[in-house]
Amino acid sequence: MSDRVKGKVAIVTGAGSIGPGIGNGKASAILYAREGAKVIAVDYNIKAAEETKRIVDEEGGECLSFKGDVSKAHDCKSIVDKCIETFGRIDILHNNVGILEATGVLQTSEESWERVINVNLKGTFLMCKHAIPYMEKQGAGSIINISSVASIRYLGYGNLPYTASKGGVDALTREIALEFASRGIRANVILPGVINTPLIVKALKDIYSEHAQIDDMIKKRSAMCPSGKMGEPWDVAYAALFLASDEAKYITGISLIVDGGLALYNKQ
Repeated sequence: MSDRVKGKVAIVTGAGSIGPGIGNGKASAILYAREGAKVIAVDYNIKAAEETKRIVDEEGGECLSFKGDVSKAHDCKSIVDKCIETFGRIDILHNNVGILEATGVLQTSEESWERVINVNLKGTFLMCKHAIPYMEKQGAGSIINISSVASIRYLGYGNLPYTASKGGVDALTREIALEFASRGIRANVILPGVINTPLIVKALKDIYSEHAQIDDMIKKRSAMCPSGKMGEPWDVAYAALFLASDEAKYITGISLIVDGGLALYNKQ
């Protein structure tokens, strides 16, 4: 531990995991705490958030678990209010919540479209909307939004609502970065590639073959990458840690791709 965000306060949404293991948000919450930040771990599933808190507590960090649905404005306000009430400030807003429904244009229902857009894009907007005023008062803050390499390239299967939502997150981040650059607030977006997370295992295991085994799915997704392997949640977490730290104090509005070269690769 090098205390890269010591004394800072971080809100991490989507800080739990949908199944056994560690996802991008969980890894980021744990890493922020390891590096000295006080963390609010937010998840729709409070038990998942509490599991993240348990890990942080066992490592000697400071973490508060909180249940929240980021597609609801009231919940987003409550998350921010709880952070201010508990810790007095917000230095890092890490928007990691994301759901995936892998369907093409004709197969996507209106309900599916609205559900994914509301969680992935509207949720990111609402969290930023409620956190930014406090960052403005402080004269500083770092917003890190988690998008996907799917927002800039086709990944080999229909993924319309997810792709559209993540493209919106990219654009939202740029707008925030420009609007608030003069007020000490930085906003950057991370575009993970194929990362081995519990969400991916749950959502995609039947896409590659009707009876696909998890190991087979991992092999096929790894073969998509020039690096020859899927990424790990810690790869995303360390990129976020850098952007959250003062080491990145002159960096805003960037799209940081964390994908082992996938965005440059034409093989499907």
